[in-house]
Amino acid sequence: MSSVDLLPARQSGFRPGLSTETAVLRVLSDILLAIDRGELAALILLDLSAAFDTVDYMYDILQQRLQKSFGINDIALQWFQSYLLGQSQYVRRVDAKSTVIALMCGVPQGSVLGPILFIMYTADLISVIESHGLSPDVYTDATQVSGSCRPAAVDDFSSKISDCVGDISSWMKSNRLSRNQAPGNYF
Repeated sequence: MSSVDLLPARQSGFRPGLSTETAVLRVLSDILLAIDRGELAALILLDLSAAFDTVDYMYDILQQRLQKSFGINDIALQWFQSYLLGQSQYVRRVDAKSTVIALMCGVPQGSVLGPILFIMYTADLISVIESHGLSPDVYTDATQVSGSCRPAAVDDFSSKISDCVGDISSWMKSNRLSRNQAPGNYF
């Protein structure tokens, strides 16, 4: 998929030659360059909660994303549907086993396709951030949003950040995702 540039360039997760270091260094570089120019810089850190478990394929969100954003249709789309539908899980402790339940969302963790499907599911978040003139850097389920401004433009910049955060929250809600609720996290 990366050979035909289908995956977002600002997504460093599960891609050859990219890593968490790539994402962190890119953000650090952007912030240091802004400071060198005499600008103020801001960084918003976003971590999705139970990210791989919340990919929604039962309400057709993933199917629509695969079709509209990546051009996957017909037999290839049916193949993805058959791969995802019919998953179940249970908990096992020593010899005891819980009731088996059918899964309504999520991609198989530990699979080759799981991370790719997650990246495809969340790819549109990058354009939401960029539409506000801010820079996204993503590593799987962790997103860093950064930007800078001249000191005289701090009020407009603050509004831009607030609008972006609001749109991210709306996007997450419409895609049935939630942020990780870390202590002191007010996003």
